[in-house]
Amino acid sequence: MDASKKRLARQRRQKRIRKHVRGTADRPRLSVYRSNSHIYAQLIDDVNGHTVAAASSLEADVSKGDDAKVGVAKQVGTLVGQRAKDAGISTCVFDRGGNRYAGRVAALAEGAREAGLEF
Repeated sequence: MDASKKRLARQRRQKRIRKHVRGTADRPRLSVYRSNSHIYAQLIDDVNGHTVAAASSLEADVSKGDDAKVGVAKQVGTLVGQRAKDAGISTCVFDRGGNRYAGRVAALAEGAREAGLEF
């Protein structure tokens, strides 16, 4: 499959998901963006258009361990979960961004759940 077709297919899936998933102030949307080398997570209040908390694999707190990208994704999930707790948020809705719920996306979700975030 051509790279541009894969990108367009992911964007179509993302739009389809976004029709149903909306974040509010008390239950923001946990948005995940996955590139080839990094992963990013944001808690977004769609009503007010604000990012409540964010974390990424580019931060100094995240270290590449034995699990490589999957381990880094779990650390990012834990970090965004802790920042959500600090902001007073305990529940959210998960937006996988058109990606399959497997590998790094699932590891990020697992890390966020271990940090106390419910979705």
